[in-house]
Amino acid sequence: MREYFVKWVSSAYVAGLYLILPLMPLLASVVFLRKKYLLDYVGTVKKSLVHIRALREGPVRHYFGDVMGNVSAVPVEIQGYCAKCGNCCMDRRCLFLEQTAKNEFECGIYHSPFRRFSNCGSFPLNQHDIERYACPSYFVAEFVPIRIVKNLGEMQTAN
Repeated sequence: MREYFVKWVSSAYVAGLYLILPLMPLLASVVFLRKKYLLDYVGTVKKSLVHIRALREGPVRHYFGDVMGNVSAVPVEIQGYCAKCGNCCMDRRCLFLEQTAKNEFECGIYHSPFRRFSNCGSFPLNQHDIERYACPSYFVAEFVPIRIVKNLGEMQTAN
């Protein structure tokens, strides 16, 4: 039942994005306080279309199913750092991704308070996230259970 709900909500969300596509440059400029999206209206609409197509490949379902659904399959610990490769930004198809140097990218809305409502703030949530975008720097730390022994001296004398 939950799976169907997530699929329905995801489809409705993507359909809504297609409907407001002509307004995306204006909305992005107002919400993120960056006039560049409106000044390059045609470019922003084209990038928005690429962005929406990339969202359809899984990030929307991931957000509604895992991030908002508080998935229980979150590993104990994910280690690593952001290598600024842009892979996690829907394979460099995110509307807000900006190239800062050769092979180096940065989120154009990183400091926006609205960013926390996106998938971006949850990356990487699990091993599947890391593999999906071929992330070169994050990894799931192996969980090694620790066995607590009261007193090693007492154990040796008891045997």
